Amino acid sequence: MSRSLSMRGSMRSRRDLPPPEKTIEKLEAMVDGGNFYEAQQMYKSTSARYMAAQKYSEALDILQSGALVQLKHGQVTCGGELAVLFVDTLVAGELRFSEETFGRIRKMYEAFPRISVPHFLGDDYDDEGHQLSEAISAAKARAESCSSFLKAAIRWSAEFGASRNGSPEMHVMLAEYIYSESPETDMTKVSSHFVRGNEPKKFASMLVNFMGKCYPGEDDTAIARGVLMYLSQGNLRDANLLMDEMKEQLKSANSEFPKTDLIQFIKYLLPTLERDAYPLFRTLRQKYKTSTDRDPVFQELLDEIAAKFYNIQRQNPLEGLFGEMFKI
Repeated sequence: MSRSLSMRGSMRSRRDLPPPEKTIEKLEAMVDGGNFYEAQQMYKSTSARYMAAQKYSEALDILQSGALVQLKHGQVTCGGELAVLFVDTLVAGELRFSEETFGRIRKMYEAFPRISVPHFLGDDYDDEGHQLSEAISAAKARAESCSSFLKAAIRWSAEFGASRNGSPEMHVMLAEYIYSESPETDMTKVSSHFVRGNEPKKFASMLVNFMGKCYPGEDDTAIARGVLMYLSQGNLRDANLLMDEMKEQLKSANSEFPKTDLIQFIKYLLPTLERDAYPLFRTLRQKYKTSTDRDPVFQELLDEIAAKFYNIQRQNPLEGLFGEMFKI
């Protein structure tokens, strides 16, 4: 008897849920009025009720609306949390990847604030130094919040219908945000997402931009890392496209590639991989080992390239630095 009553009560509670439009309008008004925290708790509790009733579409509408309005008001932590809950709802409902859902994810991504961190201090060192510290802390919070959201979305897209590595477009979005918004840019992380994306020309533009502001010796390392990461995925086409596009962009800017042994190695490596020439590949590795030893991950990438192009199996595939590099 009690079970029957419980089932009837559950069915009634599903019917009693109000249309999401009214809830969305009410909560947006709360956020517009500055009641960020109170609205946040209501977004979470209300969407949870719709999820319990398996009304995933309504829960998604509420969470997307909440993320957008919170981010519009600069509430990055609140907005980012709701954006992650949006992805959690996609997973809970086992909803497949689609262009429509990708568009909703992109819309939330584009709502994350983009505020440049100041690079130079003014005359009043103490005041400007304090402002700089606050700006850096805010930039870190933005980058971490947006990264958490996009990483969750990439994992969902990999599980529910996009490519094996997750949506290439989302990888590009994450790479761009990390590069533009992180106060301490991790070029390994940026490159690892670009190479799983589908925009080698954008990657080339970012590397050209990085060359103009990095420390001496970082430019050729960043270029080589990008090319070797593409090759470690078996993607010779985009590795060549990256180099060709950089060449064109540098030419337009009256500049050129760094003249280093590492760049020379990359230029020799690319045509070598187009041939069945493992002995030449091995000779190149030996000749330029001093240069490729500059970054500890390069040797692991080259081991993976040998496996991909010449079927020379690694002893510990996908372990060590190489495996860490491509984790989402």
